Amino acid sequence: MVARERKFSTMELFQATEQTLLQHGYEGFTFGILAEKLKVSRGAIYKYYQNKEELIFDYMIAEMETFLKMLSEIEQQKGFSDQFDFLVDAIFAKTEIHALIEVTQHIPVHNNENVKEKKAMLDQFHLDMYKFLQKFIDLGRAEGILKPNLPDGMMLGFIFQSFTIPNHFGIPRAQWIRGIKEILGYGMFENK
Repeated sequence: MVARERKFSTMELFQATEQTLLQHGYEGFTFGILAEKLKVSRGAIYKYYQNKEELIFDYMIAEMETFLKMLSEIEQQKGFSDQFDFLVDAIFAKTEIHALIEVTQHIPVHNNENVKEKKAMLDQFHLDMYKFLQKFIDLGRAEGILKPNLPDGMMLGFIFQSFTIPNHFGIPRAQWIRGIKEILGYGMFENK
């Protein structure tokens, strides 16, 4: 009698992929480690993916689609201040996505056309995210809140990079996010 292979869902596979990437990075990511997390054989993963690059890019594409869908709700917020709060909260709800985007920037695509296409799709999603938020920037300028001399990409980059600041002192998450919002919105100098 042949033992049946344990089944796993795409969600389980992607969750294990995320955990493995965050723990081991791209270089340390193997189907062996992933199979261990899923309690399946490596062969079970190879039934769906030829290599780790295809899996990682599929995972990241799914994450970016989810993140962009969440960001689309920004337009339901009234006024720039509410949109700003929504955007920062959304970024902090998915803090791992930017760390993982950074990981994917270093994945070699070699001569695998499928992987090249997936990388191009992910790069496009990243650009789409910035383009999508142009309305947010335009609203901030129209309401006279954002300084007109600062480049749009710089402001968005600053917002998106703010969550990567390490919290070495263990400041409670809610307080940390409030502080980030305050620094982004008003700076860190007292008005004199």
